[in-house]
Amino acid sequence: MEPVTLTTGRLVLRTVGPDDTDAVYAAAQDPEMQRWLSQFPSPYLHEHAQAFTEQFAPDGWADDSMFTFGVFLPSGELVGMLGITMRSLGVAEIGFWAAKEHRGNGYITEATTTTARWAFTALAVDRIEWRAEVGNTPSRAVARRAGFTFEGTLRSAVNNKGVRRDCWVGSLLPSDLGLPSTAPYLPAPS
Repeated sequence: MEPVTLTTGRLVLRTVGPDDTDAVYAAAQDPEMQRWLSQFPSPYLHEHAQAFTEQFAPDGWADDSMFTFGVFLPSGELVGMLGITMRSLGVAEIGFWAAKEHRGNGYITEATTTTARWAFTALAVDRIEWRAEVGNTPSRAVARRAGFTFEGTLRSAVNNKGVRRDCWVGSLLPSDLGLPSTAPYLPAPS
């Protein structure tokens, strides 16, 4: 799929490229991001940012496996990053981070809701899963504000730099945002 650009009243969500490498590298120096994001090497080197912006993100769009959006202010300043990764037929997983100086402004919640709407309508996704290592309360707060339903704790479900850790899991369905599903849904009886 060709990359798309999404906009909100405050944000521009677009793919990243070589011109964004320095901004990604600078944001990734935050120890909190390196602590909680299992896919972040530590230390995070400039070559990691370059591989992300020049290979990883474009390849995901090209093979329809992961749709990475840089979250930017209209000025072009990087606020954070968000990715929708396809996991199985109709199921995707969302991941996100916010640059330290932009946390607490609701930008990532806004980007999450906007991107979820896009995934439900453009990708025929019927379930978006969110996972975060237990203790990552900022990520949990974003998921909660974006409308995710918490489904529990998965034991030993993430590997963060060689250590197995528990994670929280939640989901968002099209109906949570007032959208139709592409497939019928039969919830379990109460």
